[in-house]
Amino acid sequence: MSSLIIVSSKEAIDHIQSNQNVYIQGAAMTPNRLIDELCNNYESLENVNLVHMHTEGDALYTQEPYRGSFKTVSCFVGANVRKAINTGFGDYIPIFLSEIHQLFRRNIIPLDVALIQVSPPDQHGFCSLGTSIDVTIPAIETAGIVIAQINKHVPRTHGDGIIHISKIDYAVEVDEPLHCSTLHPPSEIENKIGHHVSTLVEDGATLQMGIGGIPNVVLANLVNHKDLGIHTEMFSDGILKLVEAGVLTGAKKAVKPGKIVSCFAVGSQKLYDFMDNNPMVHLKEAAYTNDTAVIRRNPKVTAINSAIEIDITGQVCADTIGMYQYSGVGGQMDFIRGASLSEGGKAIIAMPSITSKGLSKIVPALKEGAGVTTTRAHVHYIATEHGVVDLYGKSLKQRARALISIAHPDHREYLEEKAFERFQIPV
Repeated sequence: MSSLIIVSSKEAIDHIQSNQNVYIQGAAMTPNRLIDELCNNYESLENVNLVHMHTEGDALYTQEPYRGSFKTVSCFVGANVRKAINTGFGDYIPIFLSEIHQLFRRNIIPLDVALIQVSPPDQHGFCSLGTSIDVTIPAIETAGIVIAQINKHVPRTHGDGIIHISKIDYAVEVDEPLHCSTLHPPSEIENKIGHHVSTLVEDGATLQMGIGGIPNVVLANLVNHKDLGIHTEMFSDGILKLVEAGVLTGAKKAVKPGKIVSCFAVGSQKLYDFMDNNPMVHLKEAAYTNDTAVIRRNPKVTAINSAIEIDITGQVCADTIGMYQYSGVGGQMDFIRGASLSEGGKAIIAMPSITSKGLSKIVPALKEGAGVTTTRAHVHYIATEHGVVDLYGKSLKQRARALISIAHPDHREYLEEKAFERFQIPV
């Protein structure tokens, strides 16, 4: 059996050279000790591309003086890299989460090094990738060198994320808690939206939802449902009460019945403790969890996603504010399409009707430069605090009427005027 090569963080990072592509594992598994050491070494490096999805931590590589040596190349834009990407010190790749693995496996982005975080090896020499499998396996498979943080706080999870120590070239031992996210009490608007959305969820449904106030309210409203399942790209603490209540049985799922299927999770330590060595939780690659052909096999797939703005024909922008790159395409289209094709499935976009500044999120036209995340041909249900409408099969004029009916009352008259200008009909 191979043995781990344990080195200091400096010794490990010394293997990274200028002009290389370096993958960084993300979410709660972000290897921040290795990232900090990499930044400490900035004076000896130049033109190092850091390829990643959403990461946690300060992202020092986007700040002075480090950003002269490093460039972030993100497949999903989180708050810690948003400024850098929008000011020219980083870049963003628009791509479905289900297809990021192909960037590595097809050598579109050849990886020289992968920085990951894993659990200590078991008696057979196998480590766990913990709470974040997503696209890390193809990164490990294709990178020339794999450098791992070995951390006893990483939970051992079932599924794809088991790697043997022979796959790790250099290991650094750390003893640091994982990043935790705290649930905040939902706002009144989130409570209303969550209630509306929860009325669309049927017994036996397979759920996909993310993190935040609206998904948590939806889950909180499902405690009296039966035989719900989870097949999602990510989950958080909101599922725990449903597990405790015996609601999340997964008994009606066609794909991995009885399993909570996901590619990553972010939440509290309680969530990570729940995931540790739990056969009910099955973490897979994003290439699997977000594969439309896999998603659609489950019955009543109910996909709940969000938006930044929606125009009156149903075009959904979920990743930009005009030309400002705010987040990423992610898996929204993967699950919108999968839910739409599922027997009895429902694709839902849920959002407040107005922004924090009181501006309408239902608009006559998307802002200049805005990205269309979900096309109007794909969109089905739209929910705000003022109700739910189903746009599927509706004409442009019918869509305008429906969307204006769930817009904020303060903005309906303006939207009606703009709809009249466009369609020459009273809305």
